[in-house]
Amino acid sequence: MIGYLTRRLGQALLVVAGVVTLTFVIMRLVPGDPAVAYAGPKATPEQLAAASRQFGLDRPLHVQLWNYVRDLVTGDWGTSLRTRQPVREDLFTAFPASLELVGAALILAIVVGIPVGVLAARHKARLPDLGVRLGSMLAVSVPVFWLALTLQTVFASHLGWFPVAGEYDASLDTTSPLTLWTNITIVDALITGNWPIFTSTLDHLVLPALVVAAYPAGVIAQMTRAALIEESGQEHVRLERALGFGETTILTRFALRPALNPVLSLIALVFAYSLVNGFLVEAVFNWPGLGRYAFNAITSADTPGIAGVTLLVAVVYVLVNLVVDLLQGVIDPRVRTR
Repeated sequence: MIGYLTRRLGQALLVVAGVVTLTFVIMRLVPGDPAVAYAGPKATPEQLAAASRQFGLDRPLHVQLWNYVRDLVTGDWGTSLRTRQPVREDLFTAFPASLELVGAALILAIVVGIPVGVLAARHKARLPDLGVRLGSMLAVSVPVFWLALTLQTVFASHLGWFPVAGEYDASLDTTSPLTLWTNITIVDALITGNWPIFTSTLDHLVLPALVVAAYPAGVIAQMTRAALIEESGQEHVRLERALGFGETTILTRFALRPALNPVLSLIALVFAYSLVNGFLVEAVFNWPGLGRYAFNAITSADTPGIAGVTLLVAVVYVLVNLVVDLLQGVIDPRVRTR
């Protein structure tokens, strides 16, 4: 297990190093001068020169790259050209809201997708299987913005069951101020016993979480079904049938565990996809996460902010993949030899 962990850590570090280099190159290729964006279009030559020195733009490229990597390692992710605040602080404020949304959506997708996939595999080529396959295809193929607007129109505007937008009722900041611990609103409200904000956040979370969960739930259901059907043809399953075990018991007790390996890999992939795909959902539901921050950074040509979002998403994706690899090694020892 130690050797397996070492190999995966080495691969993760190589991926992060590649992403860091790529973000540096993109920052230098994006049109526009960061010094001009920071100092303003009416800045004097002296002010532009000072801004260039502040961002290290007056140094050779290899020196800039080295300084960029050094600053990242020490926690300095640069200064946003738009907010004039450290990018790390901006991301620390915006990322928890996105993590809250995507985390809730993935939990929902897993809770729904895996049992539905088991149901489809248990009734292969019959009506339940057909219904699951059709539903998962619709969940995967429906445009996320259309689904978001539809749910918002039906359940928020017409029926009034859920709020239209926002993370929670803003008036609660006055009547029930929240003490921040993790910056994840629903977690902080639960920790501090702030039930008004907790219930309000749950209400606001339902619709955007359903939208973000649609694609991963469909993909997880399809992968679970396919993995279980493949696992059902293995020798140990035929032996279990010969011993008199029922199909449901075989699927849930014997076949599901080894079949979860490809599902876990898929969850890591859909996590990163959902995190980025959630940007559009955040815009529709006015959710205060990375999507809003990335949109503002792009529209204002805030290259440090754009690079910060890109790097953060990449690092989170690598970490999630690393955790999934370790879980696979625990579930199936054969994986450790790959």
